[in-house]
Amino acid sequence: MRKGPEDGRTPEGTTHVMVRTRRWKKEGLGSSPMGSRDPSTPASSRQLFDGDRLIMAGVWKEGLDFSEDVVSGDVPRDAKAFGVSGSSGVEIFIVYDPKRVTEPTGKTHWPLDAKVDVVVSVNRASKDLNDLKVKVSYFEQPEGDALGHSVLYLTGVDVSLDVDTGRTGKVKRSGGDKKTWRWGPEGYGAVLLVNCDRDSRKFGDPDLANSQLVSLDDLQDMSPVVLSCDGPDELFDSHELVLKVPLSDSERVRVFCARGGNSLADYKQVLGPRHLTYEVERQPGEREVRFYVEGLTFPDTDFSGLVSLSVSLVDTKTFPQASLFTDTVTFRVAPWIMTPNTQPPLELYVCSVVDSHGSNEKFLDDMSYLASKANCKLVVCPQIDNRNDRWIQDEMEFGYIEAPHKSFPVVFDSPRNRGLKDFPYKRVLGPDFGYVTREILYTGPSSLDSFGNLDVSPPVTVGGVEYPLGRIVVGGSLPKSSGRRMSKVVWNFLRAQQVQAPVQLYSDWLSVGHVDEFMTFVPTSDQKGFRLLLASPRACLKLFREKSEEGYGEAAQFDGLKYEDKRTINEMLADRQLQSDSRYAQKCIDWNRDVLKQELGLVESDIIDIPQLFSVRDSYAEAFFPDMVNMLVLGTHLGIPKPFGPIINGRCCLEEQVRSLLEPLGLHCTFIDDYLSYHELLGEIHCGTNVRRKPFPFKWWNMVP
Repeated sequence: MRKGPEDGRTPEGTTHVMVRTRRWKKEGLGSSPMGSRDPSTPASSRQLFDGDRLIMAGVWKEGLDFSEDVVSGDVPRDAKAFGVSGSSGVEIFIVYDPKRVTEPTGKTHWPLDAKVDVVVSVNRASKDLNDLKVKVSYFEQPEGDALGHSVLYLTGVDVSLDVDTGRTGKVKRSGGDKKTWRWGPEGYGAVLLVNCDRDSRKFGDPDLANSQLVSLDDLQDMSPVVLSCDGPDELFDSHELVLKVPLSDSERVRVFCARGGNSLADYKQVLGPRHLTYEVERQPGEREVRFYVEGLTFPDTDFSGLVSLSVSLVDTKTFPQASLFTDTVTFRVAPWIMTPNTQPPLELYVCSVVDSHGSNEKFLDDMSYLASKANCKLVVCPQIDNRNDRWIQDEMEFGYIEAPHKSFPVVFDSPRNRGLKDFPYKRVLGPDFGYVTREILYTGPSSLDSFGNLDVSPPVTVGGVEYPLGRIVVGGSLPKSSGRRMSKVVWNFLRAQQVQAPVQLYSDWLSVGHVDEFMTFVPTSDQKGFRLLLASPRACLKLFREKSEEGYGEAAQFDGLKYEDKRTINEMLADRQLQSDSRYAQKCIDWNRDVLKQELGLVESDIIDIPQLFSVRDSYAEAFFPDMVNMLVLGTHLGIPKPFGPIINGRCCLEEQVRSLLEPLGLHCTFIDDYLSYHELLGEIHCGTNVRRKPFPFKWWNMVP
């Protein structure tokens, strides 16, 4: 720094100053405004030091030690005190510890040996180099005339990287903390979507696989970033703005620079895989440069979901080049979110198949009827696409991702890879419909990696902890046992999303091993908003005993089914093996009942027992008759597997029992014959259907995991 004349003219060769504005965080610090600032303004550190608004400032520290690179040799030998003033556009503050330093009053000045910091901040960008100045005056006495002066010349440059920190859907200038991302309704921090849809049908892969923009519509899936870069053009002849992404984040984001045109050529990739830095091509007079950022991967066991970008103002005249200021913003990649049965249905998916007994055309007609009742769209996957694989629930799970400016559904493709393996990628992936999968290397998937073994509860509160998006439910083996479990790659993905903390149940007792074989959730219109339905051998045996005592013991299970032997109520009650199998199944279900009550905060009145018997083959249980909890839930309309129970007074007693339990809650029960096409193949209606539902109105960033 050089001393200049007091009339404000910049002497030839004067050096401009580029020092970041300080933001004081120590508690107990006092401050005293000087110069152009109104002395009556409250001394709030957040008000005083808006470092993200304008970055150019001079900072003199610790008792104004000018001995080296500030104004060396300019302090008169007899000086004991000092005062500081600034030109228009300059704000000056004295920051000190009031426990150690007494602020001067009246016309007195600050002692030179006082432990104070002088902070200089500018509130506008300069129009010319060195058009701002700070004058330091030196005094022999606390009062009196100045012995001499030093002048510091400044150039103000507005450099700021801004994103939608406030989560409003719009980028706004932020003076707050942009490096930190906070959860909750009072939180802040920008959100990034994984660009996993396919906006252009010319390309087979999701958009994130392309390093170049393939459609202008793709910009809507990205998060905008605005770089402010206002200042004298001459300054940028010797300084650069460098945009950076950390190496650890470079494989997780891609950044495009926008130059305002309507052509794809106006958008080029500047950061991302193998591109860690970008020297911003600022044009003369340009005050803003816009960028668009896309996410490339979801949170997972090796990725918290947080990524950052920064911009640095670099002095290219120095060697090595010196970074004078850096501004950093942080994004969180939006998690993949499941939707429970309590959310309204939008689309019902079902497969068209043909078996030795014929097609499932009647079943498709029943699905069409239910879809029309629930006012949702029916999507039939043709045999050419499903290769006679009917288990569409096992193949995929619908969810969604959301940012303040955009939301779209995302299908999670299971690793089971059977006949339907290409359907999610080839037929579901499309414009504003994303795709994600996880593959199991080396060992391959088990039955428990199919998504009939994946469910999610409605929103719950557990011990005062809120889960506003519910909790994911999966099945596995008993704790510390060596049975079948969902693969780690799928389990870790689900856990890493953070917003629907998973619960693991015991499903390995079942032959197929899926949670949808013994539980489901249905919506209700009361304050609770839902009920948990559990398959119950105990309830079924109790019902059969009651009917036997009423004189209906000869009424037969499977009455009307020509391809199944009839079993009277009395025969079933006398069948010791069936009784033993059902007691075993009940014991397993009761274990899960306790876990669900604890992990979902449920009480007994939140649970409804649906009568069901199980038989055990080769140590694993199967439904003895069509499994009624494996139902399709479309709002208040339920598609329930027809149980073919004992007919009493012209009605199936199992159907009547279920109606009496569910219809008072405002639910409509439709019993559908799925015996040959689904039940005999160890599945039911839920296994053979899939539903895309409306996203939650609750915004995930407002929760605190």
